[in-house]
Amino acid sequence: MNVDRSTSDRLHHEASSHLVGGVNSPVRAFKSVHGNPIYFSSASGAIVEDADGNNLVDFVQSWGPLVHGHAHPEIVQKVSEAMAKGTSFGAPHVGEIELAKRVKRRFPYIDLVRFVSSGTEAVMSAIRLARGYTGKDVIVKFEGCYHGHVDSLMVKSGSGLAT
Repeated sequence: MNVDRSTSDRLHHEASSHLVGGVNSPVRAFKSVHGNPIYFSSASGAIVEDADGNNLVDFVQSWGPLVHGHAHPEIVQKVSEAMAKGTSFGAPHVGEIELAKRVKRRFPYIDLVRFVSSGTEAVMSAIRLARGYTGKDVIVKFEGCYHGHVDSLMVKSGSGLAT
């Protein structure tokens, strides 16, 4: 099967002049598979369209958080409603309380909730919590996997770009 990737190749060449490795994260570098990344232009549900107009099934789903797929109408509506109330406060927000209550109702064994801004922050917090609870400093991580963008976790992460 021969699929046109000429636009993605051109975009990668252009992006390489502006972004480290031509991508915004080492995970997207494609260096380990000896090719150029595919650049996407739009998506709906489980289908993504690349810059060359090819439609593909998105098995990545943003590495986990897109369990409802792309641009689900109800989610787009609710996010739009929330954005109309303000985009980012950098301070406590009334919605955090309700969300924390919902998490605790769903998982009754959770006493307190901490919201963070990224997977890296979540992993760093989990490591800090585990070290504090166990009193041990050593942690185990899977070689060749991405566990967050922090030096102690990037060692041998497999990207080849930043490690």
